[in-house]
Amino acid sequence: MKRSDTFKEKLFTLPERPGVYLMKNESGKIIYVGKSKCLKNRVSSYFHSSGLNLKTQKLVSNIYDFDIIVTSSEAEALVLENELIKRHNPKYNIKLKDAKTYPYIKMTVQNGFPRLTLSRKRSDTSGKYFGPYTSSIAVNDIIKTMQKIFKIPDCEKNFCYGKKLCRPCLSYHLDNCLAPCTGEIKADDYADTIKQIEYFLRGDSRKAVEMLEEKMYISSENMRFEDAAKYRDSITNLKKLSEKQAVVSTPKNEEDVFGYFETETMSCVTVLKVRGGIVSDKECIFLSPDEISDSDALCDLILRFYDNFDMIPRSIYTSFDIGKDAESDLSETLTLLSKHKVSVHHPERGDKKALCDIAVNNSQEAIGTRIAILSNSEELLINVAGLLCLEVIPERIESYDVSNSGTSSMYCGMIVLENAKFKKSDYRSFSIKETDGQDDYGAMSEAIKRRLLHVGADDDDSMNVLPDLILLDGGIGHVNTIKTLIRDMNITVPVFGMVKDEHHKTRTLTDGENEISIAKNQEMFNFFYKIQEEVHRYTFSKMDSSRRKTVKGSSLTQIEGIGESKARLLLKHFGSLKGVKSATLEELMNVSGISEQLANNIINYFKNQEKNK
Repeated sequence: MKRSDTFKEKLFTLPERPGVYLMKNESGKIIYVGKSKCLKNRVSSYFHSSGLNLKTQKLVSNIYDFDIIVTSSEAEALVLENELIKRHNPKYNIKLKDAKTYPYIKMTVQNGFPRLTLSRKRSDTSGKYFGPYTSSIAVNDIIKTMQKIFKIPDCEKNFCYGKKLCRPCLSYHLDNCLAPCTGEIKADDYADTIKQIEYFLRGDSRKAVEMLEEKMYISSENMRFEDAAKYRDSITNLKKLSEKQAVVSTPKNEEDVFGYFETETMSCVTVLKVRGGIVSDKECIFLSPDEISDSDALCDLILRFYDNFDMIPRSIYTSFDIGKDAESDLSETLTLLSKHKVSVHHPERGDKKALCDIAVNNSQEAIGTRIAILSNSEELLINVAGLLCLEVIPERIESYDVSNSGTSSMYCGMIVLENAKFKKSDYRSFSIKETDGQDDYGAMSEAIKRRLLHVGADDDDSMNVLPDLILLDGGIGHVNTIKTLIRDMNITVPVFGMVKDEHHKTRTLTDGENEISIAKNQEMFNFFYKIQEEVHRYTFSKMDSSRRKTVKGSSLTQIEGIGESKARLLLKHFGSLKGVKSATLEELMNVSGISEQLANNIINYFKNQEKNK
């Protein structure tokens, strides 16, 4: 590849100072951001070293130019690198989930009664926050478990000690709630419940169990055996939940452990969150084959993992060695961000090394599971490629459908499958603007043309790549129309239509000339049927949402006797509000549900509007 004329000169004049370097491709797009304590040595090593791994070789082959930003220290370079990666999202840097989306468990204590809810922000100071967790499913499971064990209410009533609001509901009779609505709950008892919940959410389940055991013994000694039995059941449930959380450290430790494992085709970093001596949560970060995973990249991964400063623990352990200088810089930076002392360390022996090994084993297991899933998907896609005689395995499949309400609210939906799995983040809908009337062929052509114009665009949109296969909800006419379109655009993508039978089931596939039966191939039938159902569901939902907004905003609902349903029927029948205005009495009465009286109301309404103008 021909690089810029000043490339060698820029390499020769690089300073021996810390800073950040930005690698660019031929179009000038930043494809990798890195940092170094000596820019001259680090940047030059990409082009003068023979020992580069395959990932780095691929990066180097795409570098056309570079820029540098000199900093006063390596720690400053680390922070700047982090900001530039977030800003430019380079292709070869490791991608991370936005930390702002991590969910927390929020506990609010209203009039002395706790409530547990899921929250994605910690800006509100009215409650206590526990987490963050990597999954909202996990948060909801924990909340439900806490409600079951400690019998706290899940309703929205505003309770008050000593004040009866109402009779207890079914949850109380099912022994799932203490029924504070009766006003019979003592403040001291509920204060203990709050403490038990806090202990557990902080990871100290043993303390919560001890408090419950004390209450059980007191109830038993006072011959309140029914209460003692309830405490016993709560203890049993809490212990069962705690058994799933293996003790790996001392109770007061607050640690995160990073474990890295790689194979020839895949790599993964697992982060174990150790709170109160137990592993409270786990996150697996998979790296794509293009993403560089050397010590500098992994150091940056750790810093970017803590975009949310509330997440930063006091101790961080890594299974990989990023170097003493990098550890010191990272510790200093995280300490400044979190406003408490943070240490980053790569243990080589002892309990912490064993903890790192657990994280590595989790990464290895996660890779094994993902490979197994992908191999099943790959086998399915190989069969699809064989059935349709495709030249490549269709890793990215796009499917299109058109839905409309008369000539208004016409939409074309696009759904995406990646490695045989629906990728909802890539779904798109196109509001049809240039096609007149109920022209499905024209609407689909307009949408797909707009979509294909994104191919090769210099941005990070998922639509800048071509699909390996296009599936249309339609037959021969749809396929031939779209084939002509993509041929005129000098694009080559296989196009097939999914043809339905009289029972609205996918019967065959067509390439515009031939039909391919899938009725007797259960695997293929299920695969294409799910695609056709999903693209129809998505497209209809977009159209229906637009139609409802149109109806609600329509002046028709202001006419006496015309509600949303009748307004929708009128718009569908006449195609637009203009069509309704120009309709005669007889034409209006031909619409289902429109009587002579309603038809006269409609005509008089629009006549009055004209007079007022």
